[in-house]
Amino acid sequence: MSRGRRRRERVLEQLTELRELPLGGGPEPAFRERLRAELLSGALATRQEQETAAKPASHRRPARRRPLLSQLAALGLATAMTVSSFATYRAVPGDSLYPLKRAAESTFVHLTSDDAKRGERELNAAKTRANEVASLLGSSTDGPLINKTLKDMEESTRAGIRRLERAEPRSPKIKKFARDQEETVKPMLQQLGEDQLAQAEGYLDYIEGLVAPE
Repeated sequence: MSRGRRRRERVLEQLTELRELPLGGGPEPAFRERLRAELLSGALATRQEQETAAKPASHRRPARRRPLLSQLAALGLATAMTVSSFATYRAVPGDSLYPLKRAAESTFVHLTSDDAKRGERELNAAKTRANEVASLLGSSTDGPLINKTLKDMEESTRAGIRRLERAEPRSPKIKKFARDQEETVKPMLQQLGEDQLAQAEGYLDYIEGLVAPE
């Protein structure tokens, strides 16, 4: 039996004693003091028990909420970043997120000091430019954007080839890149304007030289 329950039972017994007293009579002083002490003691003990029980609860609730709120916030942030990253990755020249895509790409390229790795990242950027040109074909504002993207593609290609040749002379990665780019760029030729066609053909001449037999 708990201490609180025992106290309550004692108080009830004392109240029963009071009820059984003759009408007009009163409890003895000793009984009144004992009852007062019991009531005060019981009230104080009950209050202390409630406060003790309440403190862990009050401490536990925030402890439970904080991890939950943190997890929800982290999940929301991760979701937002994923959506934003996906949208940025899919951005093409002319989109509002495209400058962010190029900035992230440039940072990724320049973060490494290893020539071979940096060269590969430059070539990956050139592949991305080729895919962007393909996605721009047929749009109403494709002219200037395609010209600029073709130029960026060639600059990234030349920079990547220089670094890769310096780090890994006669690397098979160069020939593989050249073949992949040729397969991507050649189908575009019939859809390009005169200036764009000259740019693309000059680019193809350059990368074809990379796969020519030595």
